Amino acid sequence: MKRFFLSILLVTCWACSGTSAFDALVTENNSFDIAIMNGRILDGTGAEAFDSDLLIRNGKIVFIGEVDSNRIEAENVIDAGGKVVTPGFIDVHAHGNPLSEVSFQSFLANGTTTILLGQDGYHPAIANGQFSILPWMEAAEKSKLELNVALFAGHGSLRREARIPDEAVPTEAQMEAMLSALRQALEAGAFGMSTGLEYVPGMYAQKAELEALARVLGEYEAVMSSHMRNEDDDAVEASIKELLDLGKLCQVHASHLKVVYGKGAARGKEILTLIDSARQADMQVSADVYPYIASYTGIGILFPKWAKTQGQFEQELKTRRKELETYLYNRVIKRNGPDATLFGSGKYAGKTLAEAAEEEGITYVELLLSIGPQGASGAYFIMDRELQDTFITDPEIMIASDGSPTMLHPRGHGTMARIIEQYVIKEKSLTLASAVHKMSGFPAKTMGITDRGLLQVGLTADILVFKPEEIKEKATFSDPYQLSEGFDQVIVNGKLAMSGNKLINGNAGLLLKK
Repeated sequence: MKRFFLSILLVTCWACSGTSAFDALVTENNSFDIAIMNGRILDGTGAEAFDSDLLIRNGKIVFIGEVDSNRIEAENVIDAGGKVVTPGFIDVHAHGNPLSEVSFQSFLANGTTTILLGQDGYHPAIANGQFSILPWMEAAEKSKLELNVALFAGHGSLRREARIPDEAVPTEAQMEAMLSALRQALEAGAFGMSTGLEYVPGMYAQKAELEALARVLGEYEAVMSSHMRNEDDDAVEASIKELLDLGKLCQVHASHLKVVYGKGAARGKEILTLIDSARQADMQVSADVYPYIASYTGIGILFPKWAKTQGQFEQELKTRRKELETYLYNRVIKRNGPDATLFGSGKYAGKTLAEAAEEEGITYVELLLSIGPQGASGAYFIMDRELQDTFITDPEIMIASDGSPTMLHPRGHGTMARIIEQYVIKEKSLTLASAVHKMSGFPAKTMGITDRGLLQVGLTADILVFKPEEIKEKATFSDPYQLSEGFDQVIVNGKLAMSGNKLINGNAGLLLKK
């Protein structure tokens, strides 16, 4: 974190020297790549906006202050009159594969200039059946990236790289192999490790295994970002406490904080109090949230623990069919019924579980049995808005999308725009300065991204220029692939990547390393 604080010192020194700093800069070299003029600067710290110009050269912010336009030359001059200038947003929980043919333009159009991949226990791999993160990182360094990509190593991927059977407790040799793979990933530049404790194989990890991994993360001052074991109202506190126990060994982060079936702001505050108490005990603990009441994951979320894998399912279908049918019926009813599950992949994509079952002329339980736990993904309308809004507006919770370019859920295209349009402009439950902080400086500091996330001299120029009142989330559940509108200019590593929602430079991104 030393560079982070050094940059604050540098900008303070430049600001104190006033116009003399500008004089010295242009005397040495008056040529710049981008000049942003007449803007209102929101620097990402949460401080209020101030009027200023900003100059970029060689990918870096080299000046913030009053610029005499007659004394400079710039390849690109952006008139930011009537607009705010902010850091590019950092999405600490995203999905997808930038090395595929799929474009990440939806993230840029949403103001996002950096994403963290390797979530929920799985990191990207170079090919199916390969689990090492290293070849993927090597390929990403050589590839054209539309935006910046940082990585977590995934616990499930590490487990499989060490050839640990899904349901097994690792042997001593397997444990050493997994820890070695984690160390290699961290030394290669991963920012930490993610867990998916509600999914196969993470759900089978016991306390000793997770503690051993946490100790390694602590050695490297890296983050454990966790999809916790159970987010249901009657189990979420135990899941958080499990994470906080690991927080005694390393920095911990709760992904997509939610309380499934929970109701009301008071319940949300109970969860926040639990997390705050850990912070008061000097534990490094953080969390993110997305601004939707529907989650999105594999259909296996509806199946019991004993029928999660395809092999388990096929076996239990033969021996415990009636018990499985009863479980599925009750599980779906508890999760607000078959109308509250919207398929996002497979044969029934775009239809609810109720609609698909009616189309096939069978019950929704029979439909689920025909699909199996690995057969589809979907959105699940299972959360309470008032409760979730207590997380969204809490100053210690950051914003993340949990989205991808191809996900049949609007969060993959609209999360950051929705925060500004809904919570800043319409409801005024967040100030713009706070919202920007929760999507830029806050995640940068939390995840250890020290060279961007703030508008300060010496830092990398990931920058947005926009009018807040013109930001529009266009994506919906019925049409989730519409680009957000209003982020007029998106600058990535000092290059204009997008202007007016048109991709200008699809090669401005970098693989970031800790």
